[in-house]
Amino acid sequence: MVEAHFAEIEKALLYISEARQRAEKAAAALRRDDAESHLIAALEEAERELEALGRKLMQQTYFAVPKEQLSLEPQEELTLS
Repeated sequence: MVEAHFAEIEKALLYISEARQRAEKAAAALRRDDAESHLIAALEEAERELEALGRKLMQQTYFAVPKEQLSLEPQEELTLS
């Protein structure tokens, strides 16, 4: 991966984080205004799902192990010369 690839991932993570924060603030505002419980619950669920999505994206990108590293078979033949 090159630096530009990580920059794109960072942008996506930022947008997800901002959306999660917005959902959190919206739920708090509705709770203060005594809004219907299903509206608050929907925003709280969206917040949880956005948090999980950000975590999943991070794990699948920054902490992913390339398939080549998962193999126990050597990629090249080892020889003693």
